[in-house]
Amino acid sequence: MTLTAAPDTEVAVAHPPAVRRRRVRWQRAISPLTILLVWEAAARADLISAEKLPAPSTVLRTGWRLASDGTLGEHLLSSLSRAAVGLLIGGVLALVLGSIAGLLRLGDDVVDPPVQMARMLPHLALVPLLIIWVGIGESMKITLVALGAFFPLYFNTYAGIRDIDERLVEAARTCGLGTWARIRHVVVPGALPSLFLGLRLAIGAAWLSLVVGEQTNTQNGIGFLMMEAREFSQTDVVVLGLFVYAGLGLLSDVLLRVAERRALGWRRGLRAS
Repeated sequence: MTLTAAPDTEVAVAHPPAVRRRRVRWQRAISPLTILLVWEAAARADLISAEKLPAPSTVLRTGWRLASDGTLGEHLLSSLSRAAVGLLIGGVLALVLGSIAGLLRLGDDVVDPPVQMARMLPHLALVPLLIIWVGIGESMKITLVALGAFFPLYFNTYAGIRDIDERLVEAARTCGLGTWARIRHVVVPGALPSLFLGLRLAIGAAWLSLVVGEQTNTQNGIGFLMMEAREFSQTDVVVLGLFVYAGLGLLSDVLLRVAERRALGWRRGLRAS
């Protein structure tokens, strides 16, 4: 006897992972767009003073004007250069010192205590001292960014190494793997999730430090553009600068998420339902 399915029977088709991820990305854009629409409507209804907070459309026109004459691009390039150099210096130091403290008992005794003491000091409050030490030029701004990026990445590197199951290291040693082979095949993969988390926090701290640094004796950069606009009560330019900083932070986080998914494709974490 042959059984045939009814014509009106619905067959559930599972959506591919790529489709689900794309849908989630669109859903993540709903709330920011809603905020912008409400903001625009409130500004057009004169519920928000244009002198205090201009409408998003006004900020967009200002951004287009500054981008067309090259002003925005020039200042943006200066800010990106400072952020990249400071992040590179702070990131390399954090990875090196965090690895030494995490892998070596002597490194833990020598490196970690002073770092734990220094982390209690708010690095943004060190601006007057940095001015005395390195001056008020580019060195101060890059140092401030490096300090902001150092601590999150150091602590996550240290914690990522120390959280690795010691039984995995012992198993690798039993299988005949040498020190460098154990670091490559056990320590690095085990610490990568914490490293990516630390890098995300470090990039956020770097942008925050750059905002403060560029408002101190600077002749270029997004922070300088905002400070100059404040002197002339150009609120739209100030808000544009905030949008640029927010956009840079969002873009860097998205790129880092993509790199994390590629590097940690073997990991299957909990997905929100």
